Amino acid sequence: MKGSSSRQPQVRTQDIGDSDLTYLIYDGQGPTLMMLHATGFLPWLWHPIARALSPACRVIAPYFCDHRESDPEKGGLDWMIIARDFAAFCKGLNIEAPYLVGHSMGATVMTIAAAQYELAPAGMVLIEPIFLPQDFYRARIRVQDHPLAAKSIKRRNHWQDETEALAYLKSRTLFKKWDVEMLSLYVRYGMKHNEESGLELACSPKKEAALFMGGVRYDPWPLLPQVPCPVLVLEGEHSENRAFIDLQKAVSLFPNAAYRIVRDVGHLIPMEKPVEITGAIRDFFQLVPTVKGGLPEAEKEKFSSALKG
Repeated sequence: MKGSSSRQPQVRTQDIGDSDLTYLIYDGQGPTLMMLHATGFLPWLWHPIARALSPACRVIAPYFCDHRESDPEKGGLDWMIIARDFAAFCKGLNIEAPYLVGHSMGATVMTIAAAQYELAPAGMVLIEPIFLPQDFYRARIRVQDHPLAAKSIKRRNHWQDETEALAYLKSRTLFKKWDVEMLSLYVRYGMKHNEESGLELACSPKKEAALFMGGVRYDPWPLLPQVPCPVLVLEGEHSENRAFIDLQKAVSLFPNAAYRIVRDVGHLIPMEKPVEITGAIRDFFQLVPTVKGGLPEAEKEKFSSALKG
């Protein structure tokens, strides 16, 4: 799968019944690959990866932030609703048996969609999915009690210009290891000019917090055994989420899954190591056709070893 560095996607909109979703599409001759972004981010942060994977496959990346009204103090936007919207989006585009790649929220949403809405993916790559401890789903916590929403709602949301924004991002630990092109894409597409002057986040801190709060309204853990397709779970070696999210437990619940740790990165794996992640995605989906019918127990260890790299 070789791509051109100048390859650009088209920006389109799809009616999903009672709302519209904006998405990027990279035309290709092969199978369809759907890519779902992390909470508060955007499809353009898949661009270096999607560009490299097409035109050997058709890549589609929808945007989930503000297509529905939501309030973090009133429960946010339920990820079950986002999963339903994603399934409706796929149906509207006549997409069947897609390959799925999701990061953070996107990984969890596609897991829910695969189990609850008969999406029937050919295979999935889940990058740092948000499978919180089950106690989080049993309690109705406040924004300040949520480990991720409490941080996101306090994000800085104003810069004079792109130069100031870029300098600020480079000074923050969260962004220090980002790929140079990824940082540029985030400033260009993840920020917008406000009505007065300067730049603000395209997905506002309040919207991002609402998305995080919606993530505790439905417990995805019981759904994991219901996803029969091959699954690769990637976890960042230095991710802060490792303190409260047990991804190896999640892997043990999927019928056909492998776990791979990505060295020297945090939670934002695609933004920090896009070339390595492109390779992992490519290698995984080349292997999927040989195992998508399901593996007997004796073959699962072999499958897992082949993907751990």
